[in-house]
Amino acid sequence: MANLSRGLVFSLLLCFFASGSLSIEDFHRAFPIVEPDPGHTKLRLSSEGLEVIRRITTPIAAVAVIGPYRSGKSFLLNQLLSLSCYEGFGVGHMRDTKTKGIWVWGSPLELDIDGTKTSVFYLDTEGFESIGKSNVYDDRIFALATVMSSVLIYNLPETIREADISRLSFAVELAEEFYGRVKGQDVAFEPAKLLWLIQRDFLQGKSVQEMVHEALRRVPNDNGDKNIDQVNQIRDSLAVMGDNSTAFSLPQPHLMRTKLCDLKDEELDRAYVRKREQLKKLVASVIHPKIVQGKFLNGKEFVAFLEQILEALNKGEIPSTGSLVEVFNKGILERCLKLYNERMTKLRLPLSAQSLQDAHENSKIEVMKVFDEQHFGRHHAKKSVMQLDEEIREVYKNFILSNEYLSSKLCEGLYTRCEDKMDQLQVLKLPSMAKFNAGFLQCNQSFDRECVGPSKANYEQRMMKMLGKSRSLFIKEYNQRLFNWLVIFSLVMVVIGRFIIKFILIEMGAWILFIFLETYTRLFWSAESLYYNPVWHFIVATWETLVYSPIIDLDRWAVPICFMFAIFILYWRCYGKRKHGSRGLLPLYNNSRGTSNRPRSD
Repeated sequence: MANLSRGLVFSLLLCFFASGSLSIEDFHRAFPIVEPDPGHTKLRLSSEGLEVIRRITTPIAAVAVIGPYRSGKSFLLNQLLSLSCYEGFGVGHMRDTKTKGIWVWGSPLELDIDGTKTSVFYLDTEGFESIGKSNVYDDRIFALATVMSSVLIYNLPETIREADISRLSFAVELAEEFYGRVKGQDVAFEPAKLLWLIQRDFLQGKSVQEMVHEALRRVPNDNGDKNIDQVNQIRDSLAVMGDNSTAFSLPQPHLMRTKLCDLKDEELDRAYVRKREQLKKLVASVIHPKIVQGKFLNGKEFVAFLEQILEALNKGEIPSTGSLVEVFNKGILERCLKLYNERMTKLRLPLSAQSLQDAHENSKIEVMKVFDEQHFGRHHAKKSVMQLDEEIREVYKNFILSNEYLSSKLCEGLYTRCEDKMDQLQVLKLPSMAKFNAGFLQCNQSFDRECVGPSKANYEQRMMKMLGKSRSLFIKEYNQRLFNWLVIFSLVMVVIGRFIIKFILIEMGAWILFIFLETYTRLFWSAESLYYNPVWHFIVATWETLVYSPIIDLDRWAVPICFMFAIFILYWRCYGKRKHGSRGLLPLYNNSRGTSNRPRSD
């Protein structure tokens, strides 16, 4: 039983490998290389067709035919390969499209191109505009054919429509975009040789070459019409293939198109057969091996390149021809502008103008980098980049205005605070130059440290003027107030010496100081000469030492000290006199006599 099972398994494996080898050896048929997914939105590779291409060791060239569905692409390829419909690509006569994805004819043509033996593959693509597919799917098919081929045949019935030009320009931009993403943005896109093949029954009038030139010619737009600008942008994007294209007309092979596969060359229109042979020669004359980064690709390298391109197409978010490139880039532009706003909003304004400029430049570089990574279309993106730069500039202007406003508000508050501080120093109860200078320095340093932004320079000038004016006013009043305090001090010492301490020398000295200040200085000295006198400088230095120091501020503690001193004097006068007797302090005010105990005589 076990032996029977082993034999059965061996037989199945043998049959599997035998069938596989048979299918691989049978290359004279069409193979799918790219297939749609079930949803007809993305593409996936077909291993069967890739194996057909991998086996080729010589340089490869590919001829791809693109165009609307039911336009005769498969029949045209069979004609170029000299194959019947029953031998070559499948030709359908139903309303739906026959070819799904991209197919390759398994037996390449061997040509000698400029001394290089080249294997030429023919590719059949799924027609666009068929029912049940998304525009993005058609665009991917179109882009893959554009990237893979050395010759791209654009098969069009009757004439060239604006939609055909738009679709082709979009496919070229799409191919260029993802070619750059795979090979690097610094690698220029190598376009295929474009062949406009127009099949029509009438051959009179303009030639197809004139028709193509006229269709691709820029439209004059003296009035600045946006729609015409858009039309011209589409034509500009085809500039990469403009000098690399040609046109060819092909008449209809027969009136009964549904029976074409059953007709022989003798039964086809003679003009068609003649033009078909000319077309074969034209295609053979423009074929060249596929070049990527300056080198020819063999089968394995071609498949690897195809895998990279398809991965980039499926992974990357791309627009479709149904939505304009500008609309797609507009969403990216809005996200980039939002990113710029978020980065700039994190700044703690106000800042210096240079700091704000540096933050703006750094944010702009980051935003532009994100835009470069996500935008679509190298030609259309130029306009989007200019628009993004303009909108960033407008937002930056708002940040500049906000920074100026906040800077002005901050510096105005600091200026007002310093101005109030200087006003307070002007009205000190006990004027002190040291205290004024300390307040002046503190105010100046805090302003210089905390005031930032573009308004700082303006407010610095106002600050210097205000501080200079305050200093001059304080110095001017300082000497006069100090002189008045000396006069008050002399009067106070007279009262203390006369009535409290009862020390005649203190009273006399105080009277002398008072008379000197009120008479002699006014009669014989001017105020300026007094203030420059060395004695006055000594008085000022003594006053500054007593009034203000880092340890004590007499201006702040003057009232408490005077109050405590008054309490001490009252205590001494009331209680100290009882304790020590009523003896006077000075003989001058003592009325006692040595004979005070003698009885008075009448």
